[in-house]
Amino acid sequence: MKILIINGPNLNRLGKREPEIYGTDTLEQINREISTYCSEEKPDFFQSNHEGELINQLHTAVEKYQGVIINAGALTHYSYALRDAIASISIPVIEVHLSNIHGREDFRSRSVIAPVCHGSISGFGKFSYILAVKALLEGFLVKSDRI
Repeated sequence: MKILIINGPNLNRLGKREPEIYGTDTLEQINREISTYCSEEKPDFFQSNHEGELINQLHTAVEKYQGVIINAGALTHYSYALRDAIASISIPVIEVHLSNIHGREDFRSRSVIAPVCHGSISGFGKFSYILAVKALLEGFLVKSDRI
């Protein structure tokens, strides 16, 4: 299974940005751990601070990938354009977050992309990504009606 992992705004600052919330690992270190976990077929990684670039990656993902893992950062809470891009593709998308978005500020507790994702994993730090990879690789996805 070929997987694309998309990271949104400010995730390039991991390791420096609020380490008490997001941990001390850099995005590059997290990506290496994910690649090590996926010993057979390495996933591809994409990070951008620009919403349109994330949308373009989602649009073209169906041509090359069988699944997407996305940490949309702050766009999670307000980007209806990103939500619509996820809804427009036919491959599974799993939303991940390093921190528990439901245990933080009120504005972070609502995800506008969650209803169109196949699942959401948050609060497990870098292991949120590994859990999402495991779900895709081992077929732990439950089919449901997407809104």
